[in-house]
Amino acid sequence: MTRVAFLGLGAIGRPMAQRVAAAGFELTVWNRTAGRAQAFATHVKSRAAATPAAAVRGAGVVIACLPTSGDVASLLDGPDGVLAGIAPGALFVDCTSGDPAGSRRIAARLAERGVGFLDAPVSGGTSGAEKGTLTVMVGGDAAALERARPVLESFGRKIVHCGDVGAGDAVKAMNNAMLAIHVWSTGECLAALARMGVDPKVALDVINASSGRSNTSENLFPERVLTRAYPRTFRLALLDKDIGIAAQVAREEKVASPVLQLTAELFRLAHAELGEEADHVEAVRVIERLAGQEIA
Repeated sequence: MTRVAFLGLGAIGRPMAQRVAAAGFELTVWNRTAGRAQAFATHVKSRAAATPAAAVRGAGVVIACLPTSGDVASLLDGPDGVLAGIAPGALFVDCTSGDPAGSRRIAARLAERGVGFLDAPVSGGTSGAEKGTLTVMVGGDAAALERARPVLESFGRKIVHCGDVGAGDAVKAMNNAMLAIHVWSTGECLAALARMGVDPKVALDVINASSGRSNTSENLFPERVLTRAYPRTFRLALLDKDIGIAAQVAREEKVASPVLQLTAELFRLAHAELGEEADHVEAVRVIERLAGQEIA
């Protein structure tokens, strides 16, 4: 059975690592907050490592799940870094929602040591991670994906090869950009309707039976905006990062993208106003402030 190292036990990384362990892989975990890795190993069959180098030593597949590509790159160097412990022939699978250029740089550094690389960001949230139903968007060599597939299948239901290194990151960023656009456009439309006196429940009932419907209107707004519950499942800060990546990709590819660019600016504004811990749907609070109208 392949030995697996898992780096990063955050809100989505932890249940992903649990699924890897439950699938029977010999698992070593590392987290920047050492206590979290130790607590994980106490409850899940695994070993906690003190450093990234110790975690990846002897592993055939290394999975990283961190906030940004920069965070992943910061783990590579130094006596305790990944490059000090990883073996030639190993495969590094980065499930971070990263940026394509950053992933290409990481892949190049690992290739110097004979280590393969896949960018493999995931979609489906903490619920999907817990159930093992995530969608995994993969960039890199197709043969490397087949090597990684048994591990990826422990937490992913739909695993898609998107293209070369960076393609998985780009698809994930564009997917989340569409989420951001849906949140903002739905918020503005409902604020305008509320100003007219239309009950938002009535408006959503019509929209969700019509062509304007989306997961945002069908699920996020009824469950979060109308209830004002805003559970912290996906941070606004991370959606800001993702749509920023999408906007950058469009600029680099010289694709006209005025809606994408404007929405990226609006989410930067919302992130700055609401802070690091706000849920992504709480951007509606900024929409309401700008409109001078609460939706619910």
